[in-house]
Amino acid sequence: MTTTLTFEDDFDGPDLDPAVWVPHYLPQWSSRAATAAAYEVGDSCLRLYLPEDHPLWCPDDHPPLRVSGVQSGVFSGPVGSTIGQQPVRPGAVVREEQPAHWGWTPLYGRLEMRARAVLTPRSMVAWWLVGLEDRPERSAELCVAAVFGDAVGTGDDGRPGAAVGMGTHPFRDPRMVEDFAAPRLPIDVTAFHTYAVDWRPDGAVLSVDGEAVRSVAVTPDYPLQTMLAVFDFPDRAVPGEPYVVPELVVDVIRGGAS
Repeated sequence: MTTTLTFEDDFDGPDLDPAVWVPHYLPQWSSRAATAAAYEVGDSCLRLYLPEDHPLWCPDDHPPLRVSGVQSGVFSGPVGSTIGQQPVRPGAVVREEQPAHWGWTPLYGRLEMRARAVLTPRSMVAWWLVGLEDRPERSAELCVAAVFGDAVGTGDDGRPGAAVGMGTHPFRDPRMVEDFAAPRLPIDVTAFHTYAVDWRPDGAVLSVDGEAVRSVAVTPDYPLQTMLAVFDFPDRAVPGEPYVVPELVVDVIRGGAS
């Protein structure tokens, strides 16, 4: 299959491209100051990570959670409104209005990311695409890869493996359906792999390293922005165990028509 690229970021510059990326995680529900990503750009990679002293995300509205994420778009209504992407909870209100920013917001095509991760049972990494929510119904999610650290390990044959979540969540989009699963794959997530989706009006095929893993029949029919993040769940900590910094290292992310 030949793909005509319309977007590619191989992180060869000294920092993130501000025309594309917002280095914060859903800042409208908190603030940019409180949701700044911990990240590095170097060796032609983006490294998202979570030091142990990283602040909790929306601690007044969410169970204990740390997030280091970047996104390729952001949108919200005014302070006090409920207009914004992926609300932290039902009825959440905007605490800091965000200027509309559409960096990379594709509609259909082949999208792929080459990445590796460091995880423990208390952490996860994910790449998902969400609607801009300039209208509430344009809110569905197309998740390309989500890996929880407690779903990583070795099988009976001694080979590494991981459950990789992928599929769709409808949220407030009435035409979408919940179609999400986490098939277990024989991959070592600490090594680089290519996670991809071929997204079309009549469905999507999700793949890892060029091998189709699963498909969904109903897809969003509006532009989506990319979300890249690493998460830590402090309430899953085991007393006495040292903290291991989780990370998502992205070598390249790209998309285009196929």
